[in-house]
Amino acid sequence: MRLATWNVNSIRTRVDRVVDWMVREDVDVLAMQEIKCKPEQFPAEKFEEAGYELALHGFDQWNGVAIASRKPIESVETAFPGMPGFAKGVEGPDQPQEARAIGATVDGVRVWSLYVPNGRSLGDPHYAYKLDWLAALTEYTREQTASFPEVPFALVGDFNIAPFDVDNGDPTVIVGQTTHVSPPEREAFFTLENAGVSDVVRSRVPEGLFTYWDYKQLRFPRNEGMRIDFILGSSAFAEAVTDASIHRNERKGTAPSDHVPVLVDLALSRVDDDLPMIFG
Repeated sequence: MRLATWNVNSIRTRVDRVVDWMVREDVDVLAMQEIKCKPEQFPAEKFEEAGYELALHGFDQWNGVAIASRKPIESVETAFPGMPGFAKGVEGPDQPQEARAIGATVDGVRVWSLYVPNGRSLGDPHYAYKLDWLAALTEYTREQTASFPEVPFALVGDFNIAPFDVDNGDPTVIVGQTTHVSPPEREAFFTLENAGVSDVVRSRVPEGLFTYWDYKQLRFPRNEGMRIDFILGSSAFAEAVTDASIHRNERKGTAPSDHVPVLVDLALSRVDDDLPMIFG
């Protein structure tokens, strides 16, 4: 299986580019973030013509996640247990959930396409929301990887965190002043990994290769980017990974996303038919 993640930053703007890349790179499963549309607005025809089926979750022009697959998509969920919501100016436990997560099983692999909250600024309520969101994801991950260790399980997407200093080449992103690199965010990322998943790309892709460059201030030509898009896999998933790559060239050309795809190749053993397919 060839599995990739890509924050496409509006699929209606970039559908031709995304589908062309998927076909060219022979991608079996693509997890997308920031589709920025409702399911009925998603340009599904282009994917279907290329042989992909879809699982979609989105609201209006914000957020939104999706999974495209050449193989059947099963057991779709649009939130993990405990996932908090957010609404500006609203407090309490009943805030509406955003379209930031979609999970599905494809050929025995449980994959979640995730768009972790940005955080905005260190003093913003969205920052506390980000940390709460990651804490809930960590508890869910710990439970899933402990309960189903034989099932390949992956968290993929835009994590909006640069875990190490080498992952940040943007001079405006400064520890102690901005999000994405603050100690609490980095600690949340490492705690998530300690819950049963690991970065399956880092050991195979050179340090300093970024996945995101801001559109402003010539960040891409200057290579002042960040590595914030990840594929985190359970032991069963990591053991199946044979190769990984970050596709920097997709940041070039006309109207690119500000993120690029991250891809892994998997050599999967057949998961027994009697293993549970519902994860809750």
